[in-house]
Amino acid sequence: METSIVGVGVGITDRFRSVVEDKAARIEHLAPRAQRVDVKVTHRAYHNGRVEDDTVELTLTGKGPIVRAEATDGDKFTALDLAVDKLCEQLRRAKDKRVDARNHPRGAKLDKGSGAIQGIDLQPASVDVLRAVATGEIPIITGNEEEEGYTPVVIRTKEFEPEWMSVEEAVDRMELVGHDFFLFVDARTDHPSVVYRRKGWDYGVISLTTQAAPEAVAS
Repeated sequence: METSIVGVGVGITDRFRSVVEDKAARIEHLAPRAQRVDVKVTHRAYHNGRVEDDTVELTLTGKGPIVRAEATDGDKFTALDLAVDKLCEQLRRAKDKRVDARNHPRGAKLDKGSGAIQGIDLQPASVDVLRAVATGEIPIITGNEEEEGYTPVVIRTKEFEPEWMSVEEAVDRMELVGHDFFLFVDARTDHPSVVYRRKGWDYGVISLTTQAAPEAVAS
């Protein structure tokens, strides 16, 4: 498996490269089909007295979905250990789910009367959640507007090409990237949808029933 290491604000020593190669062997054992692991080390220095730290981001690519993990610590070697542990745990969980799916095949069934989804570990979003999404009633923390120089937090945005997949596949992809939600297009309905993590091992799904923009209302 090929390895690539990039440092942002920090130099990459031969010792760090050697440790990465050792860790890559551990990752390859869990993901033999993986072709490449990208390691990005970002050093941050703060001007408010906060201790400097390093963030290690791992991206595993190959035949299958991309797997990501990251960790931050004051020492880049410790951050690397933590990130590798997270990545390996995600790979183990994905492998266990594949084995369980082979041993206990099951399909999703929708009860049209109750709206319940059976056969997969999903819980439909409540009416209140759907109404809040549809009307844009999203809680916003505005802070103390009386403070001089107050500015809202800048939100980082990303754009991705749409991917059509089943709800079960979306849940698996969410687990692999270690996020609490995953945006996709439902292959069954062609509706933009989001799966998200609930309490325990439950998941929820929210779908938009139309992709057409509403007609402008004349004033």
